[in-house]
Amino acid sequence: MRVNNMSEINKLLKKHGQLNQLDSAKVISHVQREKDDWVLNTIMLEGYDVPFKYKRKTAYKSLQGARVNLTYYSETEAVAGIDFEVMKVVRIRRS
Repeated sequence: MRVNNMSEINKLLKKHGQLNQLDSAKVISHVQREKDDWVLNTIMLEGYDVPFKYKRKTAYKSLQGARVNLTYYSETEAVAGIDFEVMKVVRIRRS
């Protein structure tokens, strides 16, 4: 889904109550790794202790040090029987 302007983002947030919007967040770490036909991306943001994850079909240039706008929701991921909170990114754009 492609969202082009703030009014569309606000409509999306209103329709899906669990979605959150974060603007102008600084990326302090960006890791890309291949899994099957996807490139899994994990970013860490300044001031947040939880990873933000999303996937793409192709690799992308590093976002480390960039400011980004994100639309995301909270999700729990089990690793070795332990639950971890992660943020599932629905939309990411450079600020």
